[in-house]
Amino acid sequence: MTLAHPVAPSGPVNGRDLCLAKLADYPRPDGRDHYTISEVVTLTGLSAHTLRWYERIGLLEEVDRSHTGQRRYNNRDLEWLSFVNKLRLTGMTVADMVRYGELSRAGEHTVAERRELLEATREEVRSRIAALQDTLGVLDHKIGIYSAKS
Repeated sequence: MTLAHPVAPSGPVNGRDLCLAKLADYPRPDGRDHYTISEVVTLTGLSAHTLRWYERIGLLEEVDRSHTGQRRYNNRDLEWLSFVNKLRLTGMTVADMVRYGELSRAGEHTVAERRELLEATREEVRSRIAALQDTLGVLDHKIGIYSAKS
């Protein structure tokens, strides 16, 4: 299951960042949303090792633990992981993703810096898209040549 996020203006609404507003219905409602690491692996496609690493490097906030020490993820964690997956797809470095997470947790006074980070990433994505479109044009041209010969 891929969790998706809307394109929304930044800023909290009812204490939640609109960029993390959920579109998907999670298996459990807020308040009863405790997921084991294996459930999160299934829901996100990330490995257990990656989830632990994200927590260790600060990309994922410290995850709640049960009385036995077992990680208990919640819907907000799933929302954040979905957003991180989107950032990964952009090619954003792990260091920049960690920085973005730190800025987000620091509060509203970091909005300008978060925006700058995302704007820089957007420009890199646009540049890669343009290069891929150019490459696609070359492939289409070659395919056209080969199609004419068959």
